[in-house]
Amino acid sequence: MLDYENGRSRYQIQSAAIRKFMDENSRIYVGRKRISEIEEKARSIQDTGVKEKDALHVACAILAGSDYFISTDDRLLKYSTNEIQLLTPTEFVRLWEGEQ
Repeated sequence: MLDYENGRSRYQIQSAAIRKFMDENSRIYVGRKRISEIEEKARSIQDTGVKEKDALHVACAILAGSDYFISTDDRLLKYSTNEIQLLTPTEFVRLWEGEQ
């Protein structure tokens, strides 16, 4: 999902930085082979009121085994699950610095 959205970006420098970050930090690629699993997980997230694209992003992060999902979307940050922790960038930095 992120790769798709990043590929549509008109900001080449930011897009390249995001692509580099994904290449260097992805642990598991959740691709088309897992589409039914992604869609099923996303539907269950959408049932809580999360928008479709946001639900797909979170579903992919959960299926990739991510511990954290970072967002500035206040509506999305209201979603709560024991499968992943949703945080603002500031909350993540504070948490990460506390773990160092």
